[in-house]
Amino acid sequence: MKKHFLIAALCVLPLAANAQEEKVERLDSATVSASRAGKQTPVTFTSLGKADLEGDNPMNSLPMTLNLLPSVVTYNEGGTGLGNSAMTIRGSKGSQINVTLNGITLNDAESQEVFWVNIPSLTKLLSSVQVQRGLGTSANGAGAFGASINMNTAFAGDRPTGSVELSGGSFLTGIASAAFSTGLLHGGFYFNIAGNVGHTNGYIRNAQVNSQSLFAVLGWLSGKRSLRLTYLMGNQKSGITWDGIDLEQYAIDRRYNGAGEYYDEQGNVQYYPNQTDNYRQHHVQLSYTRAFGERFTWSNTFNYTRGDGFDEYYKSNKKLKNYGFPADIQPARSDIIYRKGMDNDYWVLNSNLQYRSRVLDITGGFNWSNYRGGHWGTVLWTKTLGDVESPDWYSNTGTKLDRGVFVRAEYHPLDWLTAYVDLQYRSIRYKLMGVDDDWIEYGRADEDRFEYMTNWRFFNPRGGVTASWGAHKLYASVAAGNREPGRGDIKENIKGSRDNPIGPEKMVDVEAGYAFTGKKLSASANIYLMEYRDMLLETGQLSSSGYAIKENVPRSWRRGVELSAVWQPLRWLRADGNLTLSLNQIADYTSYVPYDDYSGTVPVNYGKTTMLMSPSAIGMGRLTFTPWKNWLFCVDGKYVGKQYLDNSMREEMEIPRYFVMDAQVQKSFVLGPGRLNLGFYVHNLLNHMYYASGWRWESISKDDGTLYYGVGVYPQPPINFMLKVSFTF
Repeated sequence: MKKHFLIAALCVLPLAANAQEEKVERLDSATVSASRAGKQTPVTFTSLGKADLEGDNPMNSLPMTLNLLPSVVTYNEGGTGLGNSAMTIRGSKGSQINVTLNGITLNDAESQEVFWVNIPSLTKLLSSVQVQRGLGTSANGAGAFGASINMNTAFAGDRPTGSVELSGGSFLTGIASAAFSTGLLHGGFYFNIAGNVGHTNGYIRNAQVNSQSLFAVLGWLSGKRSLRLTYLMGNQKSGITWDGIDLEQYAIDRRYNGAGEYYDEQGNVQYYPNQTDNYRQHHVQLSYTRAFGERFTWSNTFNYTRGDGFDEYYKSNKKLKNYGFPADIQPARSDIIYRKGMDNDYWVLNSNLQYRSRVLDITGGFNWSNYRGGHWGTVLWTKTLGDVESPDWYSNTGTKLDRGVFVRAEYHPLDWLTAYVDLQYRSIRYKLMGVDDDWIEYGRADEDRFEYMTNWRFFNPRGGVTASWGAHKLYASVAAGNREPGRGDIKENIKGSRDNPIGPEKMVDVEAGYAFTGKKLSASANIYLMEYRDMLLETGQLSSSGYAIKENVPRSWRRGVELSAVWQPLRWLRADGNLTLSLNQIADYTSYVPYDDYSGTVPVNYGKTTMLMSPSAIGMGRLTFTPWKNWLFCVDGKYVGKQYLDNSMREEMEIPRYFVMDAQVQKSFVLGPGRLNLGFYVHNLLNHMYYASGWRWESISKDDGTLYYGVGVYPQPPINFMLKVSFTF
């Protein structure tokens, strides 16, 4: 089960009069700006505005919307954005990307991931997204360790507004959403509500998704004070797709998915219809902002998130004693249906104070969060016993207390010069108690429970300078970051009974860049050196239950150059492009390959290698045509170079390079008091059959030393289509 609580909070900015928007934005964006880079901040970032977000393919999740930004690679498990989507930025995976929404961290406290399947149509609520590459600026909660995504919700005017949108297309995908805003009412009150429902069958078998979301905000704005209460609900039921398919099956039927497969009494293949991932979350947030004169702004946010869910599985011919039944039960084996469940509670308190003057901007604040997550398994049915009421065969609980303070300053001694310093301190206490799902099988449940508790303290400094004159900007920065292991890293390391306990990973990030902004041409180039110590990587070592253990690899790095340009030679023609060339290497990599009976491992040294899932070349090009009023034509292409499924650089572990083209046509009409908008979207225009991610296994025969391996992949969909119709007023 993907253990997730998702969205820590949703702040909705007040709906204020046009004449007051500048003041309102300053009040309600105080928390947001604490984690955002400004125009003169010496960090590497790219931003998308509201028009870019609204015009995107309605099937896309946010990672797919960001796919054309520099150094971004995305994939989807089931073939549509409504399912599980993932992304890397400069090769950094999801757990290393810090995601904030209006300054509130969304990453799960234990897994450190954001599971985008639980945020249907998030882009409709956003006014902008800023993607910082590298360590970026400090933020409340966990710091970025490769990239950060900072999102801001949309503003509205003084009059009532509303929208209705319907979308449909390939794989029986349908999405409907509606929103209404009162605008600012008498006494400074406002109310906003939006809802969304989505369904898709997905590209591969069992990739169906049914999702719903609802959010509402009740707010009050009076002069220099802002108060708002926000509620967000998200609910999803999706087929399990994360197993992927092996390459042999891919060659036969790339839409195959073995989740829930079993054989009936006649030997016919059947599929359990409820092999699903289910999750629901509720978020309540109270935010208060107060301005003191023109220079000081104080903002506070309290958030509570409640999440619960489960995965349900059908498994064939399993030993019942491994699932909590008596050891002498007969028959000893049976087909079973079981659930892996979880629930969690997450409390957050943020407080920030900003000071702004002509020559100095300072923001300081603190963050406190407390997380409790429970995990357990329950058997529902066995073929031999029927419906059963079984006690949990495993149960464990993790708690995480995270406290942090930061201060950030930008000093402008001259009109063309900015000096920047950013200091963050975090204190984390993590506790994991209980029994894991496989410990009964290995006889460890009684005498070897999790009893793990640790404390980490991190200091993350950043600094840099920016010089700008006319159309030119030059910047350089140095930053240091630390990141704690996730829950899965810790528990599998414990199972391995390792002499060297897993520890935090460290990184120093050096960035330098140049940007030119002209009337028809804008271009930028930057160099990055991300130098890692003790990076957490899977090396093939196994726990006692056969799971892969991550180790701290002493030395590794990501070094590259990123180039971007926008050229608009004519009013109706625009060209965008970017290119990343990089080296993503481990100084000395040793893989530990298990024997086929899991009685031990054999070390295999590969020397200097390329990191897994880290292409050395990523590029994008887009042409946009607006030849007539209210018409838009766009075609774009994304190139991703060769990648590897592990760190060995072997040809058999290679993901071939691929190139994908998309196209869209948009047309809008004035219709009565509002506007009717039509959009037609084509994904994978050239109908390429490719896969963008996957996994591998390998073992060595204890008898003759023969190496066996297998590769699994996530097939990406062929050409597909979406049509969107919306009406706004």
